[in-house]
Amino acid sequence: MNNTKLASSLIAIVSLLTGAIAQADAGHAKNDVGRPGTLAEVDRTIEVKMGDVYFAPESIDVKDGETIRFVLKNDGAMLHEFNLGKAAAHAAHQKEMAAMFQNGTLSPTGRNHDMQAMDHTMGGMKMVGMEHNDPNSMLVEPGASKELIWTFSKTTGLQFACNVPGHYQLGMVGPVNVK
Repeated sequence: MNNTKLASSLIAIVSLLTGAIAQADAGHAKNDVGRPGTLAEVDRTIEVKMGDVYFAPESIDVKDGETIRFVLKNDGAMLHEFNLGKAAAHAAHQKEMAAMFQNGTLSPTGRNHDMQAMDHTMGGMKMVGMEHNDPNSMLVEPGASKELIWTFSKTTGLQFACNVPGHYQLGMVGPVNVK
């Protein structure tokens, strides 16, 4: 292959990768929903129970600028997710989650035979060539508890949801009311 063809091929590959990264980033923008918080910033703690397929409480009220420590308890028999975002971000994330289930990267029970695929300590998922570890999202296996600390910004349309395939559609979603 001559240098011109090689350069053209490299430019095309870089363009495709840059477009894919831009699309992925659009669905995961955090600046309009808040930011990760620290333990030192916590104003209060909210316990969220996850069941098959519900959240308790069904809605969450927070103040603009408030830092919440969420204690997430999965009392169900299935893997669940706690994800903070707007409806469009949840829709995009649901497609990613469905692909992970289809390709075997993630199992519906959270019990994964490929221990490299799931990072239990960080609450994220690792896939070949990609790490999925959003700070506004936490996977919680059946019987497990995890924590997520988040500082909220004044925003509207914010939800907490489980994006495991089918769970959102069955009602595992609730509003976050920022006042």
